Amino acid sequence: MSTYRVIARRTGEWWALEVPDLPGVFSQAKRLEQADEAAREAIAVMLDVETEEVSVSIEPVLPDEAREVIEAAHRAQDEARKAAELERQAMQRAAAVLTRELSQRDAGRFLGVSFQRIHQLLKAYRPPETARTPQRDASSAPRSAADRSKTPSRSKSANRTKTAA
Repeated sequence: MSTYRVIARRTGEWWALEVPDLPGVFSQAKRLEQADEAAREAIAVMLDVETEEVSVSIEPVLPDEAREVIEAAHRAQDEARKAAELERQAMQRAAAVLTRELSQRDAGRFLGVSFQRIHQLLKAYRPPETARTPQRDASSAPRSAADRSKTPSRSKSANRTKTAA
């Protein structure tokens, strides 16, 4: 099965369809989505075959201004995707840094999001790869708020008896 190239140009309220490989084969369609079927029918009639035996590739031709605005819209969409990715990374990093010392609720308040969103950001956060740094032993590493809350604290009276002795 051959695939025929079909050029579609807007003329008034219709798409004019031309098949460059088959001179004299023209058709038209009201909407671009109908161009495939209209072109296949015109080619099938010309070649005296069934429409199922014909494959087409529709190539719409737009005026320069229309192409330019479409390209500008696509560039804007790409920039918006990049900006959204940068925002996501920044929010994840901010959530990770803030929750070292703050609760998720407090971190959410600073970032203007719910504590549930902070949880989601932390769950998805992957710290950036950094150059290899020497490993510190566990005793010199700063403890997180969660680690500090797990360590039992001595009461003031226990401290007083120790100093009194």
